[in-house]
Amino acid sequence: MRLGLALGYWGRGPDADHVPLAQEAERLGYDSVWTAESWGSDVFTPLTWIAARTSRIKLGTAVAQMAARSPTTTAMHALTLDHLSGGRVLLGLGLSGPQVVEGWYGRPFPRSPLTATREYVDVVRQVLRREAPVRMEGRFHSHPYRGADGTGLGKALKPITHPLRADLPVLLGAEGPKNVEQTTRIADGWLPLYWSPSRPDAYGPALAQLPPGFLVAPMAQVRVCDDVHEGLLPVKTMLGFYIGGMGHATRNFHADLMARMGYEEEARRVQELFLRGRREEAVLAVPDAFADEISLVGPRERIAERLELWRKGPVTDLLALAPDHRTLRVLAELNS
Repeated sequence: MRLGLALGYWGRGPDADHVPLAQEAERLGYDSVWTAESWGSDVFTPLTWIAARTSRIKLGTAVAQMAARSPTTTAMHALTLDHLSGGRVLLGLGLSGPQVVEGWYGRPFPRSPLTATREYVDVVRQVLRREAPVRMEGRFHSHPYRGADGTGLGKALKPITHPLRADLPVLLGAEGPKNVEQTTRIADGWLPLYWSPSRPDAYGPALAQLPPGFLVAPMAQVRVCDDVHEGLLPVKTMLGFYIGGMGHATRNFHADLMARMGYEEEARRVQELFLRGRREEAVLAVPDAFADEISLVGPRERIAERLELWRKGPVTDLLALAPDHRTLRVLAELNS
């Protein structure tokens, strides 16, 4: 199982420790480093900054939001950074949810998410292969554009720049069983948001027979500490925000996933508290058991024991949300 460092997205401003953490991860033998975006910092600029200050570690987006860019724009970002970094890019894509897509990006959330994802990935791959001008007569993506409000003058084009790799890996962030099943067919890998080694069935039957070389790369908060309960608080804070605030009361993919993982009553309680403005109570309502099974928290010996569970399943890459250099080092030692 390879290790990756997940840095997430910025909060109020840039984190001065992100580049040193990425450099330390590279020194320790980590395979990859990953950035993210929500409605603040973008995913590609910090990754480019890191690329210029490292030499070997792979550079992943977990995830680049599809609503933020047309598929050709995303492909341009990926092929540009791939050239500048010497072929180190891993392109992770995700749909996000209706609140972000419609509230932040100002566009409709697709009524058929599977179709929208499939068309998006198809266009990205056409750009990267550069075999012919990009053509797509899709429900959500049209290349050239042929809508009634267009000029009709659009021309099918292929990129001027020759991509460094036609097979640049494309991974998808997917949560629902149908989405996960499609991911195993159209992508090179999958980026689970929450992964419990003891509950792979929560994502459906698609994981039983994965294609050769398929990447399964979940993110997990990792923290070496003496007090497990205290160490789980940042995990619960993240879960409280995602389950309570990253989605509407009637449509929250993260809450639905928690419910499928055996915590339906607790998920709805967290949602209810968060949406009523009782955020601290929402965080405390996240069960320690759930936070614990999707993370690696506690003394070194405890993490070593639980790491064995992660190795036994389909996970190929563990993307560690690790806040400090000590945790990075201990995880590398335990995984060696």
